[in-house]
Amino acid sequence: MPRTVWLLVAARAINRLGAFSLPFLTVLISTDFGASTTTAGLLSAAFGLATIPSRLAGGRLAARLGRRRTIVVGLTGCALAQLGIAAAGSLTAVACFAILLGLAFELYEPPSQGIIADTVPPAERVRAYGLLNAALAVGGTGAGLIAAGLGRYDLRWLFVVDALTCLACALALRIALPADHPRPATADRAPTAQHRELGAPAGPWRDRALWAMFASGTAFALISMQIVMALPLTLDRRGHEAADAGLLFTASAVTVVVAQPALRLRRLTALSAPAALALGYALLAIGLAGYAIAHTLPAFLIATAVWSLGDVIILGRALTVVADLAPPGATDRYLAAYGISWGIATTAAPVTATQILEHSGVTTLWTATASLALALAAAQLLVVKPLINQTPVRSPADSQRRPDRTGRESASTTGP
Repeated sequence: MPRTVWLLVAARAINRLGAFSLPFLTVLISTDFGASTTTAGLLSAAFGLATIPSRLAGGRLAARLGRRRTIVVGLTGCALAQLGIAAAGSLTAVACFAILLGLAFELYEPPSQGIIADTVPPAERVRAYGLLNAALAVGGTGAGLIAAGLGRYDLRWLFVVDALTCLACALALRIALPADHPRPATADRAPTAQHRELGAPAGPWRDRALWAMFASGTAFALISMQIVMALPLTLDRRGHEAADAGLLFTASAVTVVVAQPALRLRRLTALSAPAALALGYALLAIGLAGYAIAHTLPAFLIATAVWSLGDVIILGRALTVVADLAPPGATDRYLAAYGISWGIATTAAPVTATQILEHSGVTTLWTATASLALALAAAQLLVVKPLINQTPVRSPADSQRRPDRTGRESASTTGP
């Protein structure tokens, strides 16, 4: 892997080390300020809503200001907002800083994912994005323990630690990444014109294949965020400490790290992207169904390990497909458009999770979530696969050897 990829991987591990404050935002609002579960869910949803323009701004700023500047601005903004939440003395102040956190939260993602897409060849993208996911998991192993420890003392310290790691990550990338050279507005239009000449959509929102990935990605993000938001509350309702969710998140992180070599297994790499995604969603469904019946910590641990295996397969493949769909020069915009799914999910998950918990209980919440994951597995083969296969090949430069639309490599017509 190129040096730039390893820099991003290391920085994400540092940042992730303190990034377990968000799952406890609803708990902090409920316990420190006496707000109802519904109010806590709505305030967390406000944070999620703010991440939608943040993701779009990340893609635009990466093209205008440069990727390094956008990354540094986003991480610094997150740190300031986290410190504001930690020091807030009223529910109104927490709400304001939570929205500010949302507005800065997603600026980092499009430029960092775009750097990886442009730095490594298409055939290596799954592995590169897998390394980025593993970096999050490595940091998460320590973060879960920090959350379990500090969370028992004072939840506010989780936001302080998160802020410090954001600042450390911003400083490291400011020093290590290559300097930015802002591009003029016309720079992005030439590849788009070439894209139209090749018969492909002119922009991300006109690309039917991207819409298919966006729809399934939004459902996947909703599932992921419901795990983040509802797991501490689930443990509390099943007679455990809410802070024990940190231990489960650590178990998930360890599973992701240990399972990385499986991404190179021949049987897995031979699968098309939709087939691999379907397998990942099936594992996700099995693990979430385990939450519906789990009452002891060992049972929760086993269920966590199973759905984490699904995450290992899904995340790298999904980002690779989106990056492959993008025309030259539009990687940031495609990844930013796809990433809006996380903003939508972060907005909806606190409301759906808390409402289902409050009115139907733990078993119904996780049964419904597992059913959604199972439906996504079927959708990959019935809906996503045909649309990806219909997407035209865009770059004549890939004629010698290129990945096909299902994520496998195909030889040129002139080769053996």
